[in-house]
Amino acid sequence: MADSFDLRQFSRREFLRFSGAALISVLALNRTSFAYADSGIQQNSTALLGRITKKRLDLFDIPSKKGKVIRELALDEVLSITNTAIGSDDSTNNRIWYELNGEGFIHSGVVQPVANNPNDLVTDIPASGLLAEVSVPFTDAVYDLQNPEETIRLYFSTTHWILGVTKDSAGKWWYEVLEDFYQKSYYVTPKHLRVIPLNELTPLSPQVPAIEKRIEVRLADQLVIAYEGDAQVQLFRCSAGVNKADISLTPVGNFTTDYKRPSRHMIDGNDHQMNTFNLPGVPWISYLDVNGISFHGTYWHNNYGVAMSHGCINLPPDSAKWIYRWTNPIVGVGEQRGYKMMGGTRVTIK
Repeated sequence: MADSFDLRQFSRREFLRFSGAALISVLALNRTSFAYADSGIQQNSTALLGRITKKRLDLFDIPSKKGKVIRELALDEVLSITNTAIGSDDSTNNRIWYELNGEGFIHSGVVQPVANNPNDLVTDIPASGLLAEVSVPFTDAVYDLQNPEETIRLYFSTTHWILGVTKDSAGKWWYEVLEDFYQKSYYVTPKHLRVIPLNELTPLSPQVPAIEKRIEVRLADQLVIAYEGDAQVQLFRCSAGVNKADISLTPVGNFTTDYKRPSRHMIDGNDHQMNTFNLPGVPWISYLDVNGISFHGTYWHNNYGVAMSHGCINLPPDSAKWIYRWTNPIVGVGEQRGYKMMGGTRVTIK
């Protein structure tokens, strides 16, 4: 017999109770339109869409893996999120399932909430560059305009540095974008990158003394809690390190956010090794130690509340951005790489 389930529209209280950031990350998107800009799907729509983050996933007739499989979904398929439901499996902190296209259900942890906001070309690029984010579900960056077949896929909410603008031989405009791991460039269609305005980069609560700010990470609950003095000012669900012998755990102890970057291409190992990752444009990174453990935005899963990482503290991009802006030290607007400074915000992981 298939598992029972509860299908309904949720109130805000129910969101907080059952889903935390996994579902709120969908509803908190305040910029409209939700599809790849060149896909033919309606732009500037108020409908919710989600991108499939893994290969060959099943769509079920009910919000349970015990349900009947309707069809198989492909990596990077973009579908409308037409409803939400609470699954019956109470062994996980994320019980939220999405109904897609009105057809069937899939667990929310493998669906990235995405938007589709095409943008106007910006030609005035300062010497320090402009920080931008992918504002469509995905875009394929080109390494060589003379050989456009060599590409790398960049995903919604990832952040990147625009270095300049150029035209190809056909007269098409492109942004030149920094590939910050290998220190070279690739080229991105301008309408797929939103230049982040200065008012989104200014520090949050700058009037609060640095000593009054602190963060607590509760690994057992997969929670991040921010305090100003004794007052709790923010709470996020996170996905910290998984407990497996071959994967590093999130360390416990006391740390400080002394080093921050707004964007980083994170690579581990190489293509011939197991358990590697290659993640361009990881957004809003607040490092905690010399081994690279950090708070950062995540676009390869949406399973917050469940341990998922190699040791870092995965957060929805907007949550990681809040921590980046709220913590000390303040990173200058034009700082591509960030830099080591003293006076970071205290973080306790337990």
